[in-house]
Amino acid sequence: MQLRGHGLRAQLPRGWEGRIRREAAADELPEGQFAAAAAASDESPPVMHLATFALPGERGDFGSGAVDLMADDDAFVALLEYGPEEAGTPLFAAQGLPRRLDPRAFSNRSLQRAMRKQAGWQHFFTEAGRAFCLYVVLGDGGDANRQVRRVEEVLAQVTIEPAAGGEEPR
Repeated sequence: MQLRGHGLRAQLPRGWEGRIRREAAADELPEGQFAAAAAASDESPPVMHLATFALPGERGDFGSGAVDLMADDDAFVALLEYGPEEAGTPLFAAQGLPRRLDPRAFSNRSLQRAMRKQAGWQHFFTEAGRAFCLYVVLGDGGDANRQVRRVEEVLAQVTIEPAAGGEEPR
């Protein structure tokens, strides 16, 4: 399955599903919901979600509402873009989407909310002049070696293009 939108592309391996979206403007959200600061603009940065399970229609940027549905054998990947002013700043100084991950770096302490046997990892970086956070959740941290290889397989198929109208820094 080919996934494409907002300068992000992914060719998903068999067994993976994905979605790319932009947050609604803050005044379009249902009462009681909050959006990231970027969502106040019509040009809010995109979020890509990739998973080895069916993604629910409603889920948070970092997978709340989705990771609750994960089985031990599942993986969840969130690729979140930040504003253009963040590209290349100290937090986003690392260059390029990581394609190889260290299974030992995954921990339940890296999760937004600790759940069962899950383990997570996040990494901030700049690619194509755009600032991102890569957040990965494994269904079973005890099986990180095998599960990380599956995540690497999908990351190898992700492409980030320079922002529309912008030029990639030299």
